[in-house]
Amino acid sequence: MKMPIKQFSTLTGVSVRTLHYYDEIGLLKPEAVDEHNGYRYYGEESFKRLSEILFYRELDFSLKSISEILLLPNYDRKAALQGQRELLILKRNRLDRLIAALDDAEKGRIEMNVFDNSEYEKARNEYKEEAEKRWGKTDEYHRFSEKTKDYGNEKWGEVNDGMNVIFRRFSELNEGRFSPDSEEAIKTAEALQSFITENYYDCNKQILSCLGQMYVSDERFKNNIDKHGEGTADFVAQAIEAYCG
Repeated sequence: MKMPIKQFSTLTGVSVRTLHYYDEIGLLKPEAVDEHNGYRYYGEESFKRLSEILFYRELDFSLKSISEILLLPNYDRKAALQGQRELLILKRNRLDRLIAALDDAEKGRIEMNVFDNSEYEKARNEYKEEAEKRWGKTDEYHRFSEKTKDYGNEKWGEVNDGMNVIFRRFSELNEGRFSPDSEEAIKTAEALQSFITENYYDCNKQILSCLGQMYVSDERFKNNIDKHGEGTADFVAQAIEAYCG
Protein backbone atom coordinates (compact mmCIF):
# COMPACT_ATOMS: atom_id res chain seq x y z
CA MET A 1 0.00 0.00 0.00
CA LYS A 2 1.42 3.36 -1.06
CA MET A 3 0.86 6.52 0.97
CA PRO A 4 1.47 10.21 0.20
CA ILE A 5 4.55 11.88 1.56
CA LYS A 6 2.65 13.82 4.25
CA GLN A 7 1.20 10.64 5.75
CA PHE A 8 4.59 8.92 5.52
CA SER A 9 6.13 11.90 7.29
CA THR A 10 3.55 11.76 10.09
CA LEU A 11 4.05 8.02 10.64
CA THR A 12 7.84 8.17 10.67
CA GLY A 13 8.39 11.51 12.39
CA VAL A 14 10.66 12.65 9.56
CA SER A 15 9.74 16.03 8.12
CA VAL A 16 8.52 16.41 4.55
CA ARG A 17 11.41 18.77 3.91
CA THR A 18 13.91 16.11 5.02
CA LEU A 19 12.22 13.47 2.84
CA HIS A 20 12.45 15.83 -0.13
CA TYR A 21 16.16 16.28 0.60
CA TYR A 22 16.75 12.52 0.88
CA ASP A 23 15.05 12.16 -2.50
CA GLU A 24 17.22 14.87 -4.05
CA ILE A 25 20.49 13.23 -2.97
CA GLY A 26 19.30 9.73 -3.93
CA LEU A 27 19.31 8.43 -0.34
CA LEU A 28 15.59 7.60 -0.18
CA LYS A 29 13.60 7.72 -3.40
CA PRO A 30 9.77 7.50 -3.33
CA GLU A 31 8.33 4.25 -4.63
CA ALA A 32 6.04 6.11 -7.00
CA VAL A 33 5.63 9.65 -8.33
CA ASP A 34 2.35 10.84 -9.84
CA GLU A 35 3.02 11.87 -13.44
CA HIS A 36 0.37 14.61 -13.33
CA ASN A 37 0.95 16.42 -10.04
CA GLY A 38 4.42 15.16 -9.00
CA TYR A 39 3.16 13.85 -5.64
CA ARG A 40 5.53 11.36 -4.01
CA TYR A 41 4.26 8.05 -2.60
CA TYR A 42 5.98 5.70 -0.17
CA GLY A 43 5.42 2.08 0.86
CA GLU A 44 6.84 -0.88 2.76
CA GLU A 45 10.28 -0.76 1.13
CA SER A 46 10.45 2.94 1.99
CA PHE A 47 9.90 2.13 5.68
CA LYS A 48 12.72 -0.44 5.57
CA ARG A 49 15.10 1.93 3.83
CA LEU A 50 14.28 4.85 6.13
CA SER A 51 14.74 2.69 9.24
CA GLU A 52 18.25 1.83 8.04
CA ILE A 53 19.01 5.51 7.47
CA LEU A 54 17.68 6.52 10.90
CA PHE A 55 19.63 3.77 12.66
CA TYR A 56 22.79 5.07 11.02
CA ARG A 57 21.86 8.62 12.06
CA GLU A 58 21.40 7.45 15.66
CA LEU A 59 24.88 6.00 15.39
CA ASP A 60 26.24 9.42 14.34
CA PHE A 61 27.06 8.48 10.74
CA SER A 62 27.07 11.43 8.35
CA LEU A 63 24.66 11.44 5.41
CA LYS A 64 27.66 11.08 3.11
CA SER A 65 28.81 7.94 4.94
CA ILE A 66 25.28 6.53 4.96
CA SER A 67 24.97 7.08 1.20
CA GLU A 68 28.32 5.42 0.59
CA ILE A 69 27.33 2.35 2.64
CA LEU A 70 23.83 1.96 1.18
CA LEU A 71 25.17 2.32 -2.37
CA LEU A 72 27.77 -0.40 -1.96
CA PRO A 73 27.36 -2.91 -4.81
CA ASN A 74 26.66 -5.98 -2.66
CA TYR A 75 25.09 -4.25 0.34
CA ASP A 76 23.55 -6.82 2.72
CA ARG A 77 20.67 -5.39 4.75
CA LYS A 78 20.56 -8.24 7.29
CA ALA A 79 24.28 -8.10 7.99
CA ALA A 80 24.08 -4.29 8.22
CA LEU A 81 21.34 -4.48 10.85
CA GLN A 82 23.42 -6.91 12.92
CA GLY A 83 26.34 -4.50 12.80
CA GLN A 84 24.10 -1.58 13.76
CA ARG A 85 22.84 -3.56 16.76
CA GLU A 86 26.39 -4.12 18.00
CA LEU A 87 27.16 -0.42 17.71
CA LEU A 88 23.95 0.54 19.51
CA ILE A 89 24.89 -1.77 22.40
CA LEU A 90 28.27 -0.02 22.66
CA LYS A 91 26.50 3.35 22.63
CA ARG A 92 24.03 2.18 25.29
CA ASN A 93 26.87 0.93 27.52
CA ARG A 94 28.54 4.33 27.32
CA LEU A 95 25.28 6.08 28.25
CA ASP A 96 24.90 3.71 31.21
CA ARG A 97 28.41 4.66 32.36
CA LEU A 98 27.60 8.36 32.00
CA ILE A 99 24.41 7.97 34.05
CA ALA A 100 26.37 6.13 36.76
CA ALA A 101 28.98 8.91 36.67
CA LEU A 102 26.22 11.50 37.20
CA ASP A 103 25.04 9.59 40.28
CA ASP A 104 28.61 9.54 41.56
CA ALA A 105 29.03 13.25 40.81
CA GLU A 106 26.04 14.03 43.03
CA LYS A 107 27.92 12.27 45.81
CA GLY A 108 31.08 14.25 45.13
CA ARG A 109 32.94 11.56 43.21
CA ILE A 110 34.19 12.68 39.79
CA GLU A 111 35.61 10.31 37.16
CA MET A 112 36.74 11.97 33.92
CA ASN A 113 37.51 8.77 32.02
CA VAL A 114 33.78 8.13 31.45
CA PHE A 115 33.83 10.86 28.80
CA ASP A 116 36.25 8.86 26.69
CA ASN A 117 34.29 7.82 23.57
CA SER A 118 37.22 6.35 21.68
CA GLU A 119 35.98 2.74 21.91
CA TYR A 120 32.68 3.57 20.22
CA GLU A 121 34.27 5.83 17.61
CA LYS A 122 36.85 3.15 16.80
CA ALA A 123 34.09 0.53 16.42
CA ARG A 124 32.04 2.85 14.19
CA ASN A 125 35.01 3.52 11.91
CA GLU A 126 35.79 -0.18 11.77
CA TYR A 127 32.17 -0.88 10.84
CA LYS A 128 32.38 1.45 7.82
CA GLU A 129 35.72 -0.01 6.78
CA GLU A 130 34.37 -3.55 7.13
CA ALA A 131 31.26 -2.65 5.13
CA GLU A 132 33.39 -1.31 2.30
CA LYS A 133 35.64 -4.37 2.47
CA ARG A 134 32.74 -6.85 2.52
CA TRP A 135 30.28 -5.21 0.12
CA GLY A 136 32.39 -2.80 -1.87
CA LYS A 137 35.75 -4.45 -2.26
CA THR A 138 35.76 -4.15 -6.04
CA ASP A 139 37.98 -1.73 -7.90
CA GLU A 140 34.78 -0.35 -9.41
CA TYR A 141 33.58 0.79 -6.00
CA HIS A 142 36.80 2.67 -5.34
CA ARG A 143 36.53 4.32 -8.75
CA PHE A 144 32.92 5.14 -7.91
CA SER A 145 34.01 6.83 -4.67
CA GLU A 146 36.69 8.81 -6.48
CA LYS A 147 34.43 9.89 -9.34
CA THR A 148 31.50 10.95 -7.12
CA LYS A 149 33.38 12.49 -4.18
CA ASP A 150 32.75 16.05 -5.44
CA TYR A 151 29.15 15.51 -6.52
CA GLY A 152 26.82 18.07 -4.96
CA ASN A 153 23.04 17.88 -4.61
CA GLU A 154 22.50 19.38 -8.07
CA LYS A 155 24.82 16.87 -9.73
CA TRP A 156 23.24 13.93 -7.91
CA GLY A 157 19.84 15.20 -9.01
CA GLU A 158 21.01 15.27 -12.64
CA VAL A 159 22.44 11.75 -12.39
CA ASN A 160 19.28 10.35 -10.79
CA ASP A 161 17.14 12.04 -13.44
CA GLY A 162 19.35 10.56 -16.16
CA MET A 163 18.92 7.04 -14.78
CA ASN A 164 15.16 7.55 -14.61
CA VAL A 165 15.09 8.60 -18.28
CA ILE A 166 16.76 5.33 -19.25
CA PHE A 167 14.45 3.21 -17.09
CA ARG A 168 11.41 5.02 -18.50
CA ARG A 169 12.66 4.10 -21.98
CA PHE A 170 12.86 0.45 -20.92
CA SER A 171 9.30 0.74 -19.57
CA GLU A 172 8.05 2.22 -22.84
CA LEU A 173 9.62 -0.64 -24.78
CA ASN A 174 8.08 -3.19 -22.42
CA GLU A 175 4.64 -1.62 -22.69
CA GLY A 176 5.07 -1.40 -26.45
CA ARG A 177 5.51 -5.18 -26.61
CA PHE A 178 9.11 -4.99 -27.75
CA SER A 179 11.16 -8.10 -27.06
CA PRO A 180 14.03 -7.77 -24.53
CA ASP A 181 16.40 -8.94 -27.26
CA SER A 182 15.08 -6.46 -29.81
CA GLU A 183 17.47 -3.93 -31.34
CA GLU A 184 15.78 -1.09 -29.43
CA ALA A 185 16.10 -2.87 -26.06
CA ILE A 186 19.73 -3.81 -26.65
CA LYS A 187 20.57 -0.22 -27.61
CA THR A 188 18.95 0.97 -24.39
CA ALA A 189 20.99 -1.55 -22.37
CA GLU A 190 24.11 -0.20 -24.07
CA ALA A 191 23.01 3.35 -23.21
CA LEU A 192 22.64 2.26 -19.56
CA GLN A 193 26.16 0.86 -19.58
CA SER A 194 27.55 4.10 -21.04
CA PHE A 195 25.64 6.22 -18.52
CA ILE A 196 26.98 4.20 -15.58
CA THR A 197 30.52 4.45 -16.92
CA GLU A 198 30.22 8.19 -17.42
CA ASN A 199 28.68 8.96 -14.02
CA TYR A 200 29.64 6.17 -11.61
CA TYR A 201 32.47 3.79 -12.59
CA ASP A 202 33.79 1.82 -15.55
CA CYS A 203 30.96 -0.60 -16.30
CA ASN A 204 32.01 -3.55 -18.44
CA LYS A 205 29.57 -6.22 -19.59
CA GLN A 206 30.35 -8.51 -16.67
CA ILE A 207 29.49 -5.78 -14.18
CA LEU A 208 26.40 -4.78 -16.14
CA SER A 209 25.26 -8.41 -16.14
CA CYS A 210 25.60 -8.54 -12.34
CA LEU A 211 23.61 -5.31 -12.06
CA GLY A 212 20.86 -6.80 -14.21
CA GLN A 213 20.59 -9.76 -11.84
CA MET A 214 20.52 -7.44 -8.84
CA TYR A 215 17.71 -5.37 -10.38
CA VAL A 216 15.37 -8.36 -10.04
CA SER A 217 16.81 -10.16 -6.99
CA ASP A 218 16.96 -7.12 -4.69
CA GLU A 219 13.44 -5.94 -3.83
CA ARG A 220 14.66 -2.41 -3.15
CA PHE A 221 16.02 -2.03 -6.69
CA LYS A 222 13.15 -3.96 -8.27
CA ASN A 223 10.49 -1.76 -6.67
CA ASN A 224 12.35 1.43 -7.55
CA ILE A 225 12.62 0.41 -11.22
CA ASP A 226 9.07 -0.93 -11.39
CA LYS A 227 7.72 2.48 -10.40
CA HIS A 228 8.17 3.27 -14.11
CA GLY A 229 5.80 0.43 -14.96
CA GLU A 230 5.05 -3.07 -13.72
CA GLY A 231 7.55 -5.57 -15.07
CA THR A 232 10.17 -2.99 -16.03
CA ALA A 233 12.89 -4.50 -13.81
CA ASP A 234 12.42 -7.95 -15.37
CA PHE A 235 12.53 -6.42 -18.85
CA VAL A 236 15.72 -4.50 -18.01
CA ALA A 237 17.38 -7.65 -16.67
CA GLN A 238 16.47 -9.61 -19.80
CA ALA A 239 17.60 -6.80 -22.12
CA ILE A 240 20.93 -6.62 -20.28
CA GLU A 241 21.30 -10.39 -20.57
CA ALA A 242 20.62 -10.18 -24.32
CA TYR A 243 23.12 -7.34 -24.74
CA CYS A 244 25.85 -8.93 -22.62
CA GLY A 245 25.28 -12.43 -23.95
